Amino acid sequence: MTRVKNGVTTKARHKKVLKAAKGYFGSKHRLYKTAKEQLMHSGQYAYRDRRQKKRDFRSLWITRINAACRENEISYSRFIEGLNKAGIEVNRKMLSEIAISDPKAFSEIVKQAKLGLEGKLVAAKKEVKSEVEVLKEEEKKPAKKAAKKEEAEVKEEKKPAKKATKKEETEEKPVKKTIKKATKKETE
Repeated sequence: MTRVKNGVTTKARHKKVLKAAKGYFGSKHRLYKTAKEQLMHSGQYAYRDRRQKKRDFRSLWITRINAACRENEISYSRFIEGLNKAGIEVNRKMLSEIAISDPKAFSEIVKQAKLGLEGKLVAAKKEVKSEVEVLKEEEKKPAKKAAKKEEAEVKEEKKPAKKATKKEETEEKPVKKTIKKATKKETE
């Protein structure tokens, strides 16, 4: 049996690891063993920090929103509670962007949150919801009537078509009879 050498694959594997470790300090980018160890640790850190980054950004957004809320004389927790009671659903990323780029709009959102805290907005929302429900019911009624009319029109279209075929059949019968009579007369 022939002898199999694996030097080519080993060299390729070493090159791949050392290429990935390029830029590491000291022997971590020169020696295969230390480079491989460092790459394994680097992968673990990267995996961990991809999740940590989401937490870091959320805390940054909350800090920005809190600073903007304090300028509008409300705490962050009361602001979020007011938004929930007012039924305003805006994520923290957008709130922080609004707080930075458009402070006037943010102050309007704070006013809505304060109204939500007082409960005034909730009562107004209930009135609006009841009006919306009434409008929806009114929209459904004409839609139902229109659907019934369409069904009736479709049925009417089908009925005359059937009657027309019966008429055609009745018209064809006398023609056949006259043909038979004509052939009888000719034979006589």
